[in-house]
Order: sequence, then structure tokens, then C-alpha cells
Amino acid sequence: MGQWEIFLSPYKQAVDELKVKLKGMRSQFGIVNANSPIEFVTGRVKPLASIYDKTLEKGLNFEPSKQLGDELGDIAGLRIMCQFVDDISTVTELIRQRKDMRVVEERDYITHNKPSGYRSYHMIVEYPVETIQGKKVVLAEIQIRTLAMNFWASIEHSLNYKYKGMFPEEIKNRLQSAAEAAFRLDEEMSSIRSEIQEAQAYFSEYKEASNPNLLSEKERDTQ
Repeated sequence: MGQWEIFLSPYKQAVDELKVKLKGMRSQFGIVNANSPIEFVTGRVKPLASIYDKTLEKGLNFEPSKQLGDELGDIAGLRIMCQFVDDISTVTELIRQRKDMRVVEERDYITHNKPSGYRSYHMIVEYPVETIQGKKVVLAEIQIRTLAMNFWASIEHSLNYKYKGMFPEEIKNRLQSAAEAAFRLDEEMSSIRSEIQEAQAYFSEYKEASNPNLLSEKERDTQ
């Protein structure tokens, strides 16, 4: 097993465990018949190429080390998607209250979005994993955003690779306009939140009644 594989192993474990725990939070809302603020959860360990780019940016040595783990808080990354902007504050509070991780940093790019238009809420947590060498505490980044914010961020990320961060002025302006349009969409959806959730509940009940042999989403999530 190579040095990088050994170094990244606890981060992979952290991502796997945190995905299960965060998805478990979603399932618990279903058990009590409450609307979940979490739509879905994804996770990944930062690829070596991205770690290398970060070391260049921060002036660090590209080698497995405690300093690297301390300086890069997003080697382990989780993303929580929410339907509504208001759900984001609910999720952040739930994470702050947990005893199995400790929040060490928060960055609010929703209230204070980046000049590019990027919006998301970032939390860096310390999370302990049990390994055969004993307990190891690693940093993990949890990004919390709406589906609209995530769509915009995914497009911007792809374009960033193409232009290496040097966007033509027209593309830059259109991205900023698209970010504002996405946020206005989020605000509009929030204004009719109750109607949306009632419609979703009705649709779920209709599907279950029409297909008695199919498991409902709630039942699948709790298995």
C-alpha cells in the first residue's frame, strides 16, 4: 500500500461514515412524518490532482503529512442538498448540535456570496475515525446548498477548468446573472413552500395508494 493510500484511508472512512450519518438524519424526519430539510447527500475524497493544485496554491509540499491534513480542510468532502434556502440554517444547527463531530470553522457564502455569484454554506468539522492504529481525528468539509445553487456551482466548476479561472468578461457577467436568477428562483420557491410540500405529500400518498406493492420512499430510507 502506497504512502498516499495510507494517508487518505482515514478520510475515505470518514466520508463513508458521515454519508451514512447524514442520510440517517434525513430518514429520521421521515420516521416522524416530518418534512426533511435534507434532499440528498453526496461525498468524495479529494483527488490527488486537486490536492496537488491546492499545495501549489498554498505553498505546501506535495507529500502526505500532518501539516497537509491540517492545512487542507476539504480532503474529505460532503455535500448536503436542500430544497429550500431556509432548510440550510436548519441543517447547520443540527450539525452544530451533534456530539460525534465538532465544528471548527463556518463560512457563509449565502449571506455573503462570492463575487462570482457562488453561494453555499461551508462547515469544517473535526471527525474521529477508529483505525487499526487507533483513533485518528480528521477534518472534513460539509457544503450545504440548495439544488439551484448546486446546479450553478457545477456549471461554474466545469467552466473554471476550461478557462483556468480566467473567464472572458461576457462569460463572467452571464454567470453572475445566472447566479442571481438561481437565487431568485430559490426565494420564489421558499415563498410557496407550504404549497409545494403539500403537493409533494399528496403525490407520495397517491403513488403509494396506486402501487400498494411498491415501498414508499420513507420505507426505503428507513431500511
